[in-house]
Amino acid sequence: MLVVQIRSLKIRKHFDLCIRLKTNREQIYFSVSTVKQADIYDRNGRLILENCTLCPRECRVNRFEGGTGYCRTDAGLNIASICIHRGEEPVISGTNGICNIFFTGCNLHCIYCQNHEISQPGSVIRSTEMELEPVLDQIVQILSKGIPAVGFVSPSHVVPQVKAIIKGLNSRGLRPITVYNTNSYDKPETIRSLSGLIDVYLPDYKYVTREIASEYSDASDYPVLAQKAIKEMYYQKGSTLSINDNDLAENGLLVRHLVLPGHVQESISVLRSLAEELSPGVHLSIMSQYHPTTQVRNHSVLNRPIYKAEYEAVIEAMEDLGFRNGWVQDIESNLSYRPDFSKENPFEY
Repeated sequence: MLVVQIRSLKIRKHFDLCIRLKTNREQIYFSVSTVKQADIYDRNGRLILENCTLCPRECRVNRFEGGTGYCRTDAGLNIASICIHRGEEPVISGTNGICNIFFTGCNLHCIYCQNHEISQPGSVIRSTEMELEPVLDQIVQILSKGIPAVGFVSPSHVVPQVKAIIKGLNSRGLRPITVYNTNSYDKPETIRSLSGLIDVYLPDYKYVTREIASEYSDASDYPVLAQKAIKEMYYQKGSTLSINDNDLAENGLLVRHLVLPGHVQESISVLRSLAEELSPGVHLSIMSQYHPTTQVRNHSVLNRPIYKAEYEAVIEAMEDLGFRNGWVQDIESNLSYRPDFSKENPFEY
């Protein structure tokens, strides 16, 4: 995968490599994550999980009694994989990679999701019981290999769990760079509650059209709510992405957008929204890595990778709108991003 930094047009390569440590995980057809350790959460976290209004779905289920809400996750840690991942943007992965924590379940049901094995209702791979201390042990083991950052992938429905992990690491004297890798279907007040805990926000801004958001992600209110959530991230961090001497982002905001086949105008509208509502100075990652999963192989629009001309049109619009900071991908990136969570190394090809 080639990544081009817009500011300098410097081509850099980074790779998908996941080194899995041992996790207590099974392939089954229902959620068995049954950890009910209320004591790992603060009072507010317990209250939210008892009557869950964490995300915009506001299911109001008691997650200590099971995973019956939209995300199908209970009050356990709900972790599918903890691994070293070198497939993020260069300032996120760096040379050595990032310790990514992949959570099961999701508050969006994107029909094209590349992580559908762990994110969708009825996913064949779900987490088993994992207590906080063994999870912290695995993270610490990875950090000891020279990994400076911990990423929380698809965390919108498990924010109390994210906070518990961060505070657990802090209690051990560790303060790694924390990255909140989200689909942006978050409440602004939830993002506000993460101020001081999250160093780098890595939101995906998918759509600005209600009908597309409804059809593809079952969330017609996504455009409005995602914009509000990203604005809150922007209020906390601004346009600056602080990068240290090792070329790693230490603090700030980096907004992602995945270009979908047949939706050039939607992508351009997303970029225009960012330029107008935030700033063309915000850092972007424009992704060409879309690959049709088996779930959309018969879809009339999403059943193919994007065309080179489509991606180039989006990049041209990005430049015309005045964006000057960020990264773009080689058009062949779709050949690299196909995780298989049934393997010990989901990103090993």
